[in-house]
Amino acid sequence: MKYTSPLGEMLIVSDEESVIGIYFVDQRYFKYHITSPITMKKNQIGAQAIEWLKRYFRGEKPDHNILKLNPIGSPFQKDVWQELLKIPYGKTTTYGTIAKTLAMKYKIDKMAPRAIGFAIGHNPLTIVIPCHRVIASDGKLTGYAGGLERKRWLLAFEKEHI
Repeated sequence: MKYTSPLGEMLIVSDEESVIGIYFVDQRYFKYHITSPITMKKNQIGAQAIEWLKRYFRGEKPDHNILKLNPIGSPFQKDVWQELLKIPYGKTTTYGTIAKTLAMKYKIDKMAPRAIGFAIGHNPLTIVIPCHRVIASDGKLTGYAGGLERKRWLLAFEKEHI
């Protein structure tokens, strides 16, 4: 299904039970991990995702739990994406902070923020899994599969609607 957001056209990809992907049409890694039968045709799952996006862009802060999400990725990527879901609306964290959190979870001394960045870059559920809320440790905006201008817009939008 397609949705026209304030930031451009988006595609919602689903199977019969869950949302697998939400992408800007020009974003990197589109459909990178999709291996199951999918549809971009109108269906109830896609309609729910579009309603979630409409609410988000109205500044309503919809909860991701109202959608049945099934992002396809490695166990590590899924762990990173779970950490992203914990970042509060209108707030940011750093790649290094997530790396430290996951290093503790895995009981290892340290983890490279670059590994976190790679997993974040392959997030198949843009905006819903808020990868735009992750910034560099020096406060700079780095990396966003949908483009840095969109990341900047999303962060400013959320700050306006806290």
